[in-house]
Amino acid sequence: MNVEEAERYRRELHVHCYRMLGSYSEAEDAVQETMVRAWRKADTYEGRSTYRAWLYKIATNVCLDLIAGRKEVVLSEAPLSDVPWLEPYPDDQLPEELAVARETIELAFLAVIQHLPPRQRAVLVMRDVLGWPATEVAEALEMSVPSVKSALQRGRATLRANLPERRSEWAKATEPSAEEREVLKRFVDASMRADMATLAKLLREDAMQCMPPTHDFYIGRAAILDMWRPVLEGQQAWGEWRTLATSANRQPAVANYVRKPGEDHFSAVNLDVLRIEDGRIAEITTFPPERIPSFGLPEKIFD
Repeated sequence: MNVEEAERYRRELHVHCYRMLGSYSEAEDAVQETMVRAWRKADTYEGRSTYRAWLYKIATNVCLDLIAGRKEVVLSEAPLSDVPWLEPYPDDQLPEELAVARETIELAFLAVIQHLPPRQRAVLVMRDVLGWPATEVAEALEMSVPSVKSALQRGRATLRANLPERRSEWAKATEPSAEEREVLKRFVDASMRADMATLAKLLREDAMQCMPPTHDFYIGRAAILDMWRPVLEGQQAWGEWRTLATSANRQPAVANYVRKPGEDHFSAVNLDVLRIEDGRIAEITTFPPERIPSFGLPEKIFD
């Protein structure tokens, strides 16, 4: 096998590493290291498994090495706020050849599995996302089959306890629905007009907003609106807003820009990724402007 053969799997390996790491940028590093290790170990590939499976084994172990150097995080009432390295994934970069279902890529799932012990996380991803048999997972991770089954059971229990209750209802979605796009449109319009009344109607009463890499989070419609109000209206308002709609992690998203008084351009402020239930926003995950270029969007907009 040569470098060209390995490159065929780069994009899907990137998604796999992203699931393991929760970080788009770290996943890029992990895939590059995977390619280096595959080249160095090319003579050790014996053909007992497919070349693709062999690459996934290498990539998984690269991710485990990276995770080993991280500080442990603890689950709380706002899992997304407790994962400072969490980053969004641009939908247009997901491999077309793979039907990447929302349940395997959405932010709530990624945040919760980041709290699993590393090998437990690897088992859950390899068994429930990749669909590998327990025997192959055990061989890849140098575990016994009973240990793999036990880790999977514990991982699934953690997911059930911490994921949104109605998650299974949209598990097969591979892109934002028409309803979600309409809610996003209304959200964008109300934000640009600083229409707090409409924004209040769009939010669920128990909505939550988290802001990785900080640990800040706001729970409840009232708390979120109180945080938005001085930014959007009144004498403390930042300026004129402009937005660009996009999608991330199979969820609707919007890049936000602001033009402050006296400036000739709009500067990127943040990227909001929305989770929508029954026509209302249940969760907003707000990422810093550094994440916007990976979506192919500008850092500045000139009129």
